[in-house]
Amino acid sequence: MEGEPVNVNEFQELARQALPKIYYDYYSGGAEDEYTLKQNVEAFQGITIRPRILVDVSRIDLSTTVLGYKISAPILIAPSAKHKWAHPEGEVATARAAAACDTIMILSYRSTCTIEEVASSCNAVRFFQCYVYKRRDISANLVQRAERCGYKAIVLTVDSPRLGRREKDIKNKMVNPQLKNFEGLVSTQVSTDDGSNIEAFDANTAFDASLSWKDIGWLRSITNLPVLLKGVLTHEDAIKAVEVGVDGIVVSNHGARQLDYVPPSISVLEEVKPLILAVGPACSSQLLDFST
Repeated sequence: MEGEPVNVNEFQELARQALPKIYYDYYSGGAEDEYTLKQNVEAFQGITIRPRILVDVSRIDLSTTVLGYKISAPILIAPSAKHKWAHPEGEVATARAAAACDTIMILSYRSTCTIEEVASSCNAVRFFQCYVYKRRDISANLVQRAERCGYKAIVLTVDSPRLGRREKDIKNKMVNPQLKNFEGLVSTQVSTDDGSNIEAFDANTAFDASLSWKDIGWLRSITNLPVLLKGVLTHEDAIKAVEVGVDGIVVSNHGARQLDYVPPSISVLEEVKPLILAVGPACSSQLLDFST
C-alpha cells in the first residue's frame, strides 16, 4: 500500500499484512458460514444519504451523551478481546486512544491487560463488559473490581449461552492466552488441546446457559453501577429489558461472531428504537448500536 491509510478498509488491509494469520482470523472472523458477517457490511452499504442544501454548516457539533457522560461523537469502542495480540501495550493503548478521542471504551472481560491496569492508564470514562458465570463469585469479583476502579457502567453480554462456532478458530486450533483478570479465580494455564481452546474455556464450561431475565436482578444487587444489556435484536426483548429495569440496551449481533443468519444490527434499529422511545419518558433507558 502506497502512502498512509486514509480509511478503515485500508487499516484492515494493513492489519492483515502485519498480523499472524491466526490472530487476524480471530479478529476478523465470524460464526459458521459468516453470512451475517457479510450482511453487516452490506447493510451499511445499502444506507444512502439524503443531503439537504443551503443549511449553515459552518459550525458542526457531533457530541452527544451516553448515560449522562459527554462524548465527542456517537462512536464508542465496543468490547473486544486480546488486544496484546495486535499491540504490545494491549488494552492500555486502546484506553489512551479512547481518552484522546474523548469517547468511551468498554473493556472486555477477556482483556489481556487487567481491569486495574486499564483503569490506571489514563483519566477517562470507561465501562466494563462481562458475562454471568456458573460460578457467580467470578462474575461478582470482576464487576466489583470494575466498580472499585472507577468504571462507570456494567455491560452484560446476553447473547452467548454457548459460544458461537467460529470455524476459522477451530481450523487454526486457536489457544487462549493467559487471562490476567482471572488469576486467583480459575486456572489461567494455557492449553494446547486440539481445536479452539477459546471455546473450551468459555461458554461450554463456564458460562451459565440457564441465564434468564430473573437473573438481571442478581447482577443489579451486587453493584451500584448502571447495567446495560448487550445483544438485543428484537423489539420484544427491548421492551422486556426496559421492564426489568436496565439502564440501557446495546443493539448488537456480536459482530456476527455468535449466531450466524441473524439480521445485521443496523437493520433492526427501526424495529427497536421506536418502542424504546415510546416507553422512554417513564424510564432512563439508553439505546446504543454496536453493529459490527
